Formats: sequence, C-alpha cells, structure tokens
Amino acid sequence: MEQKSAAGTEDTPAADDDKEKAKKLAAAKAKAAAAAKKKAMEAKGAGTEEAPAVDDDKEKAKKLAAAKAKAAAAAKKKAMEAKGAGEEDAPATDADKEKAKKLAAAKAKAAAAAKAKAAAKAKSGEDAPAGDDEKAKAIAAAKAKAKAAAAAKAKAAAAAKAKSGGSAAEEEQEKPSANQPTLDKYVKIIEENLGKEVLEDSYINRLAKDVPTLVAKPESYYKIAELLKNNEDLSFEYVSEHHGSDFETHMEVYNHLFSFKHKHSVALKVKIDRDKPVVASITPLWAGANWPECESYDLLGINYEGHPKLERILMPDDWVGYPLRKDYEPYDVEV
Repeated sequence: MEQKSAAGTEDTPAADDDKEKAKKLAAAKAKAAAAAKKKAMEAKGAGTEEAPAVDDDKEKAKKLAAAKAKAAAAAKKKAMEAKGAGEEDAPATDADKEKAKKLAAAKAKAAAAAKAKAAAKAKSGEDAPAGDDEKAKAIAAAKAKAKAAAAAKAKAAAAAKAKSGGSAAEEEQEKPSANQPTLDKYVKIIEENLGKEVLEDSYINRLAKDVPTLVAKPESYYKIAELLKNNEDLSFEYVSEHHGSDFETHMEVYNHLFSFKHKHSVALKVKIDRDKPVVASITPLWAGANWPECESYDLLGINYEGHPKLERILMPDDWVGYPLRKDYEPYDVEV
C-alpha cells in the first residue's frame, strides 16, 4: 500500500498542475492591478504632474477661458472709464462709432467745399491758394491761347471770304442793277415830255427786288402818273399796290404800277406835308386806286383831291383821329 501511495504522488495528473499555475497567474494579476490602483490614487492625491492627458487638457482649457474672460472684463472697464472721463480715443460703443463716422464725413465735406472754392477762384481769375497757383496760371494761359486762336481763325475766314467773293452782297450793291437801263428809259421819257424839274429823285430799290423807283414832286404827281399810263412806251395800265405811310417828318404815298403790254413795272412815290397832307387822287386814272385811297384817308388823314367819293371805310364816320399816325392818341381811352 505504501508503495502504491508513493508512486501515485509522483504521477499527479497534468490537470492539477495547470490549475495551480492558473491560480498563481490570477493572484499575480490581482496584485498588479491593486498596485497600479494604489499608485494612481497616490499620484492624484499628491497633485503630481503624471495625471491622465485628458484631464490635463481640460484644465488648460478652463484656465485659458478664465484668462480671456478676465481680459474682456478689463477692456470693457477701461472703455467705460475712458467714456466717463470724456477722452477722444477711438470709441468702444456703437454710439461713439457713429459719432466718429459723422465727424469724418463733416471733415470730408469741408475739404471738398474748400477745393471747389479754390477751383472757382482759379477759374474766375481771383487769387488762388498757393498750391493751386500753377493750375490757375495754366488755365488762364489756355483761355488766352484759345481766344487768340479763335480770333485768328475768324480773321482768316473773313480774308478768305473776301478773296473768294464772300462779300458778294456788297459787291452786288456796287454792281449796276440789271433794271438800271429800264429806269433810265422811264426818266428819259418823263423829262422829254414833262421837263427835268418834275422828278425829285429816281433810283433802283435794292430792298424791293431792284424795282425802278420814281419820286415825284407833289405838284407834278398827277401829271407823271398820267404819262406813265398813257405813254405808248410805258403803258402802266394796272395799279397793283397803293398805300400811305407816316414818317413823322412827312407823309408818303406809294404806288406800284405794272404794264401787261411791256411786262415791266415801276414804283411811283410822292412826299407830302404831314401837317397838311393833301395830294391829287389817281382814281380818275386807275379805278383800282379808289378804296386804297379811302383807306389811307381813313387811317392817316391824307386828303386826295379829285377823288369821286372820299370817305371812311374802316372807322365810324364820327371817329376822332387817324389810328395809323405815329402821334395818334385815342379820343376815348376806354375804347
């Protein structure tokens, strides 16, 4: 039995050996864990720097936030103190910023106004600021140069115009009129039949299409008119126009006559006394002069001797005065 017992001791199964090893390993792990826990507790309690990294970052973030808050509070306090003391430093509030903007805008506006005023002075030739003196001189010189150039251009144009016949109107006035021979013919016939003293003047009227014009003396007016109608070489059978005019120094009667036979025309005038405007009527020669003579009698007070029925045709018979006279004053101011 003893021999059996000893042999059994040496031959212990492998399972028991493994269990023993497992127990020892578990005990070692528990011991290591306890030691690690104890070490961690000691490090935390002693405040060492070997704390976990996560806790360290959190602590740093808290300190940074606290520092920022402190700095903001200090800045706000300083701004409030500056505002209370009335300092002109850059404002920290929105109201101060708005004031600063308005002040800057006012300064810019004043600067622009000063610049515009300086420019206006320079343009008008007044004393410009020292900085703009050169600009003012340049502007004045440019103006003088432009004015001189314009004058030279105008002078050159006038010279060219004169050279190329630009003064055609003046030259035309100097040239003999194409109707001058016709006028000479009229004058010759009149002088041959009535004498050289019956005409006061004769000329070509440049302002009326170069019409030959005869100015009769008042006492010769009717004789000349009669000759102009009845002479075979003249034959003025038609009165196209008749009117009177007040020239203040005298009255004037104007007739425009035309010849259908010879296709020529003439103007016959006569100047009469303004205070006693009396002249012979040509209605016995040309019936068409009837109403025109009545009209100039009605409006100017010209009396036509030998008129068949001289009367007012526009104004009432009891009308006082002659409306086309230069010195006419209404008798009834309310009319």
